[in-house]
Amino acid sequence: MSRADRAEGAPAANRTAERPPSIDRMANWPALAPLIERAGRPLVVEALRAWVDARRGASDVADEAACARWCTARLAGLVERSQRRVFNLTGTVLHTNLGRALLAEEAIAAAVEAMRSPTTLEYDLSGGARGERDDHVAPWLCRLTGAEAATAVNNNAAAVLLVLNTLAGGQQGGAREVIVSRGELIEIGGAFRIPDIMARAGCRLVEVGTTNRTHLKDYAAAIGPDTGAIMKVHPSNYAIQGFTKSVAAAELVPLARAKDVPLIEDLGSGTLADLETWGLPHEPTARESVEAGIDVVTFSGDKLLGGPQAGLVVGRKHLIERIARNPMKRALRLDKVRLAALEATLRLYADPGRLAERLPTIQALARPAAEIRAQGERLLPAFRNALAGAFEAGIEPVRGQIGSGALPVDLLSSFALAAHGRGKRGSGLDKLADALRRLPIPVIGRIGEGTLFLDLRTLDDEAAFAAQLDRLDVVAG
Repeated sequence: MSRADRAEGAPAANRTAERPPSIDRMANWPALAPLIERAGRPLVVEALRAWVDARRGASDVADEAACARWCTARLAGLVERSQRRVFNLTGTVLHTNLGRALLAEEAIAAAVEAMRSPTTLEYDLSGGARGERDDHVAPWLCRLTGAEAATAVNNNAAAVLLVLNTLAGGQQGGAREVIVSRGELIEIGGAFRIPDIMARAGCRLVEVGTTNRTHLKDYAAAIGPDTGAIMKVHPSNYAIQGFTKSVAAAELVPLARAKDVPLIEDLGSGTLADLETWGLPHEPTARESVEAGIDVVTFSGDKLLGGPQAGLVVGRKHLIERIARNPMKRALRLDKVRLAALEATLRLYADPGRLAERLPTIQALARPAAEIRAQGERLLPAFRNALAGAFEAGIEPVRGQIGSGALPVDLLSSFALAAHGRGKRGSGLDKLADALRRLPIPVIGRIGEGTLFLDLRTLDDEAAFAAQLDRLDVVAG
């Protein structure tokens, strides 16, 4: 307090405005204790300095409650995890932006154990010497696909890159050619393009056929002394229909054998199980490709397989051994946590009859539409009440997708909670979607045809979803 203040008896509020409490004293305020517990003292002290600078000269600079609210809001972005749990009610089961496949409980337990403890990642217990990390999953991949050998990297794009670089990337005598149909020069999410991957892999792309029609003779005519491989790419997120012609990978096997050229097939999503078992359209399996004689097959771990992010490579032993020796593989390898989860996921396939009970991806895909509708009927009263009359609510039949490039034109019959404005159709739906995203567990739906749909196929925690509906802050359009 200044000498002038004491002399003139200035009000306490004015004295506080001129000189706030010290930062150390403010950091000990009880109102800030919960924030310090969550964020740590250094971040809170940083926020307090900003508060004092922002409120310097103001009468509330020493207001403990106001300061705590301000600091809490300022640090919210640092205190809260940026990657949060959400309800994926978009209708896309394997949604790339929402993390694709959910892991089975067995995979989660294996990953947690690997995070908590040292493991035998690269240690051979029987001999007490260095081991190989691929040994945790390669035997299972071979067993489940019929391949002679297998290896794994951190995603399928990496698998394709590694295979191309090894077989045609200029490691032995300069860059070599890889033959691909023009109709298979795909681009998927994140600007992943086959031509760009080939360039980064150090090989030369040779396009054959046309966008809609490619024949066996086109491949045969393109093979020459510089050919390093023939590559088939499974269509992802699209389908060419109408006047079309493509050559199945199995049809290319005799040609590749006769010319002594490796045949690669990128299955993209890839699956180890026949989806027709659960009434779904057929999707090529890795085993089918291996049995057809494809030399090297690549596919993903976190899509239809239902495991963690991984790129899986299976095929002929002498080629897989070359791929595994590529120095690039070290930069693309899996860590112990994902290897543990992947091994646990693969083990589930030893009992295919129970996959729909134990593997969340198959469970969601195989879920009967009648069961989904029954769930919608249970939830509709609470959903309608949460909308507070601002929107009309009901249950509507919808068509969802598998996602992540699997069966892009085949849709899944489902049911959704649906909301649309009482006045102009579609009025206020963006605001409603935003309110749903601001719930404690954000709800992600989709808007189409003037309606907001919450597809219930993937709603696996009905109680948690219902419990937060009364916190929905609805504003009609």
